[in-house]
Amino acid sequence: MTARLADEDDRRDGNDMVSNADTRPAKASGTYRIGGDLTVDRLGYGAMQITGPGVWGDPKDPAEAVRVLRRAYELGVTFIDTADSYGPFVSELLIREALHPYADDLVIATKAGLSRSGPGDWRPLGRPEYLRQQCELSLRHLGLESIGLYQLHRIDAKVPLADQIGELLLLKEEGKIRHIGLSEVTVEQIEAARQIAPIASVQNLYNLVNRKAEDVVTYCEGNDIAFIPWYPIATGELARPGGPLDAISTEHGATPAQLALAWLLRRSPVMLPIPGTSSVAHLEENVAAAQVTLTDTEYKTLSTAT
Repeated sequence: MTARLADEDDRRDGNDMVSNADTRPAKASGTYRIGGDLTVDRLGYGAMQITGPGVWGDPKDPAEAVRVLRRAYELGVTFIDTADSYGPFVSELLIREALHPYADDLVIATKAGLSRSGPGDWRPLGRPEYLRQQCELSLRHLGLESIGLYQLHRIDAKVPLADQIGELLLLKEEGKIRHIGLSEVTVEQIEAARQIAPIASVQNLYNLVNRKAEDVVTYCEGNDIAFIPWYPIATGELARPGGPLDAISTEHGATPAQLALAWLLRRSPVMLPIPGTSSVAHLEENVAAAQVTLTDTEYKTLSTAT
């Protein structure tokens, strides 16, 4: 099955694309249809870092968080990923403050399945009644009637998978969510979940220097499931002086972080990177990565680098 890239008829004409290259650089990343019908620009934004330390409480500068969110959309970002546990709920409330009422092309994805008791503390909680409660709260906090992509943040080993995915399927059938996603799962877990409900996305740790989820990426591409890499920017030793990222950075006039994002976008058409930041300047740098095009040789060099 091929990935659901937007048809040419869905794209803007050439003159608009030239204009958007300057004003909305995220558009250069191309588009993907989540679940076959929810079109987003592939380079998105992850809204975890707009909370307080330890992803707990309010940010030090809420006004800057609002500016970051508004600037992300101005730059062409149409896919924003958050979770009820970020804050908790702080991220969702800031998204509503900054962007509601939402533009027709803006997709807000959120998650449930991790409970919080303090900074840096995350505990899986997948009881059906809890997932339903959190969905209702996210709808209220985001100001939505239906959540475009609702993701199980972690599978709770203490609760049967059929109960967790089954509850999300009920929410989908009730129109409260449009598509179901998973996070930090194996290929076997994806296949088990797909026996219960359609799965539109998977969000796992994956980046240029950590490719432990390579088999999951390959599975998602083969089954037209969106793959959302969290912690997408990592360069490690590859950015050392004289290293592969260092040389390619000089050639493109781009930062190692931008090249790491460009590599992800090149890796697969189902890849939806969501770099996060609490700074407008850093956001603008990240989004500019959509305009970096790696050559075949550069892509191969980075793909085989260790």
